[in-house]
Amino acid sequence: MSQPKATRPLDGITVVSLEHAIAAPFCTRQLADLGARVIKVERPGVGDFARGYDQRVNGLASHFVWTNRSKESLTLDLKQPMAGEILEQLLEQADVLVQNLAPGAAARLGLGFETLHPRFPRLVVCDISGYGEGGPYQHKKAYDLLIQSEGGFLSVTGGREDDQMAKAGNSIADIAAGMYAYTGVLGALLLRGKTGVGSHVDVSMLESLVEWMNYPLYYAYQGAPPPPRAGAAHATIYPYGPFPIGDGSTVMLGLQNEREWRVFCEQVLLQPQLAEDARFEANFRRVENRESLRELIVQAFDSLDLATVIARLDGASIANARVNDMQGVWEHPQLQARDRWREVQTSAGTVASLLPPVSSNAFEPRMDPVPDLGEHSAKILADLGLSSARIQELRTSGVI
Repeated sequence: MSQPKATRPLDGITVVSLEHAIAAPFCTRQLADLGARVIKVERPGVGDFARGYDQRVNGLASHFVWTNRSKESLTLDLKQPMAGEILEQLLEQADVLVQNLAPGAAARLGLGFETLHPRFPRLVVCDISGYGEGGPYQHKKAYDLLIQSEGGFLSVTGGREDDQMAKAGNSIADIAAGMYAYTGVLGALLLRGKTGVGSHVDVSMLESLVEWMNYPLYYAYQGAPPPPRAGAAHATIYPYGPFPIGDGSTVMLGLQNEREWRVFCEQVLLQPQLAEDARFEANFRRVENRESLRELIVQAFDSLDLATVIARLDGASIANARVNDMQGVWEHPQLQARDRWREVQTSAGTVASLLPPVSSNAFEPRMDPVPDLGEHSAKILADLGLSSARIQELRTSGVI
């Protein structure tokens, strides 16, 4: 039996977040998707520095619009004593504190778990950092690209020449850390439901990305050669990657096993004899002879157009994809058919926003506005019992 649509898993949960950039905001936005009230604490006059990354969304920053819907923005200058008192009042009512401030900053503000736990025993504290607590890198600054480098991602990503390294086209290390923080907070809330006690969630960007790097790590086990850079192709499975077609387009295709290889030769290339060619009789042989095989595939596709190639691949049940640009994704027929876009309000007007990837029959995800800087300060402080005159004093003195 379905729950009422208005009931969400995290309804009634309050999250206070001292966050900037991507990792923590990505975590807390997903908590908001599930119904949590997220109070985003920002610096007066400046805010989350991701607000200034670009102006691509009606004058707002693309990263910020992506990671901050459904939140409330409270400006606080945490260096001022009164701001600390306000934060203390918020934490008395909160279930979760999330922070990804500069290394050591939360501890200096008295916001470490060991300091907070005696006063707020039910509070879940989630710290997101580049390298985690302890170790020689504990206080080292970290940004997404730097973690891609430290975590070995750049060593296996890019063109086939040794010097053609390439970063991921999105903030993959931040996203990994944000996802583990999100699931870590959910786990801590479940644990609190059993024990009645909050716990500490420590998430490292490095460890999050290295977890995602375990395949190339194990491929290079005990000093074995690592996967080579292979551009947009797969480094250790072939054929698996982009292939040009005679009409000037490109198709992405992938084979996973020997049955698919045989069908590919018979029904797509129309060259069944290739399935018996000793150079290509197993995946590792095809990888060893990828240049020869690529030439044969390109020749077979040279007289065809994209529609014909995809029809053959689909007919043979060979996995394939078009190579979409961003406009192609905005217009993707599958996303349209599944009704995955919604409209979300911002201070610069309405924007399209993708529904969370996890759908549930039990509830609708929260898709509320992206907050303007300090938009909710007065309301939040009034809810804490401060008078409008006192709120104006705090604004005048730069506390909010």
